[in-house]
Amino acid sequence: MNIREWPLAERPREKLLEQGAAGLSDAELLAVLLGSGVRGRNVVDLARGLLARFGGLRQVLEADRAAFLGETGLGPVRYAQLQALLEIGRRHLAESIAREPALESPQQVRRYLKAMMRHEASEVFACLFLDSRHRPLAFEVLFRGTIDRASVFPREVVRRALARNAAAAILCHNHPSGVCEPSPEDVHLTLTLKTALKLVDVRVLDHIIVGEGDPLSMVEHGWFSA
Repeated sequence: MNIREWPLAERPREKLLEQGAAGLSDAELLAVLLGSGVRGRNVVDLARGLLARFGGLRQVLEADRAAFLGETGLGPVRYAQLQALLEIGRRHLAESIAREPALESPQQVRRYLKAMMRHEASEVFACLFLDSRHRPLAFEVLFRGTIDRASVFPREVVRRALARNAAAAILCHNHPSGVCEPSPEDVHLTLTLKTALKLVDVRVLDHIIVGEGDPLSMVEHGWFSA
C-alpha cells in the first residue's frame, strides 16, 4: 500500500511530529531519513528490508559504501545523507563534552569515543587530549592497524600531546572483535604511555576500550590507576 494511503497518525513523518522521534521504531526512523520508497515498495517496507538485510539500524548506517549502493533504491545521494547524519551525531557529542570537564561526564565521554571508533573495521588507537581543567582539546586517531592489532609508538603520542599543549589525556582503542577485555599487551602499553607522558607533565586519566556494548574503563576495572 502506498504510504499516502495510510492514516496520518501512522505515517512516520507525521508520527514523529506528533509524538517525537523517540516514539518511532527503527524502521520508521530510517523511513523518515530515506524519504521515499521504490517501485513496488513503500518507504517503510524498504526500511524494514534494509534492517533485515544488514542486521539492524547501526549496521545500515555504518554499511560499507559498495554494499549500501548495491541495494535496490539506494543511490549515492542516500548514502551521503546517512553519512552526514552520522557525522552530525559525532559533532553533536563532541560539542556537548567540550562544555564541561571530562571527569564530570564520563558516560558522555565514553559515548563520544564509541561513536568515533565503533565503526572502524581495523584496530585503531586514539587520544582525547584535555586541558588543565580536563576539558577536551582534541580527539586524534594516531595509529591504524590490522583486524586485531595496532602498533603504537609512545614517542609519537608524547609529540602529539605536546603539540596540543595537553595537561591530560584519555587513551582509547577499539577491539573489532567486539570483546572489550584488555590483553596483557594493552595493560603494558597503558603503563608505558603513562610513564612516558608523565615525563612531560601529561596525566593519563583512563584507557577506554571500545567494542560491543558499553566501552570499558581500564581505571574502573583496576588495570591501572590514574
